[in-house]
Amino acid sequence: MRKYLPGLSVTLFCLILIASSVRVPYVILEPGPLFDTLGADNGKSIIKISGTKTYPTTGELNMTTVSESGGPEEGVNILQAAWAWISPDASVMPREVLYDEGDTDEQDYQAATEDFSTSQSNAVAAALTYLGKPVRTELAVTSVTYDAPADGKLRAGDRIVRVNGVVVTSPQDVVQMVRTNKIGATHSFVVNRGSRVLTVRVKSAAYPDDPSTDADESKTPYVGIGVGYFYSADFAIKFGLEDVGGPSAGGMFALALVDKLTPGALTGGNIIAGTGTISPLGKIGPIGGIQYKMLGAKKVGAKLFIAPRSNCDEVVGHIPDGLAVAAASTLSQAVDAIKAFKAGKKLSQCSATN
Repeated sequence: MRKYLPGLSVTLFCLILIASSVRVPYVILEPGPLFDTLGADNGKSIIKISGTKTYPTTGELNMTTVSESGGPEEGVNILQAAWAWISPDASVMPREVLYDEGDTDEQDYQAATEDFSTSQSNAVAAALTYLGKPVRTELAVTSVTYDAPADGKLRAGDRIVRVNGVVVTSPQDVVQMVRTNKIGATHSFVVNRGSRVLTVRVKSAAYPDDPSTDADESKTPYVGIGVGYFYSADFAIKFGLEDVGGPSAGGMFALALVDKLTPGALTGGNIIAGTGTISPLGKIGPIGGIQYKMLGAKKVGAKLFIAPRSNCDEVVGHIPDGLAVAAASTLSQAVDAIKAFKAGKKLSQCSATN
């Protein structure tokens, strides 16, 4: 005779309900989606080039991502953490490993968005330099400090033309304009934002981490922006990917630009993935979460993965079966690796001594 224990069922249900509502200060990391930089996302080309000759491409050049649950504020519930602890493709980390005390979701999102914009600009410069094409350089806002005077007014990517009526040509010019005026002065920034020319007024404040005395006249005025350079071509290049952040797509963006702007399919029809920051001169730099990115690449059928050589210590011993990994320190090396793979030649691989 079958017996039923309704009390036990109710108790189990209550425990599950409690576990799903109690949040713990951990972050879950696992492979995120991949985006083919030669293709489209939601019907929009990830990279669209016009005003110059482009060439057909085949295969895929996928930028890889890491999916993160928890963030600097929310954490995850006990059930999520338990699932991730037993999953071979996920990791659970204490929140303080990834974030500083007091960080917010909004700060994290803002920083990731700015890094993504910078990676696109740097990719343009790196690809054009590799191809021997001219690069346009403009002074630009590279970051906006959360909750600073400029937050919500200026944006990363704004190209700065004039400050207080004076043409500026270097980051030092902008710093000097702000710091030679008193705290509380209103500064007029003329910027190019997309196709628009805007005048943005920002009132300076005392730099919050200034160790000076509390007297306003001894403190440093600031508006809360980083200033650097924005790179563009003599023709139009538009990036159409949204809701993705961070700097690690730069290398794959540069490879896609090289492929689109040169005859012949760079990939040879293969599915290729990779990661890495890119400098304006084409140096490929390290990123986080490469183990999850290699797993994500393997799941979509990638045969080759381009890894920053400076990440080799995290690559060795974690390469999924059937995935070839080539180490690269520059855009030129990454292009050569793809060509070598296509031709069946030996790759420059990671080793324990890289």
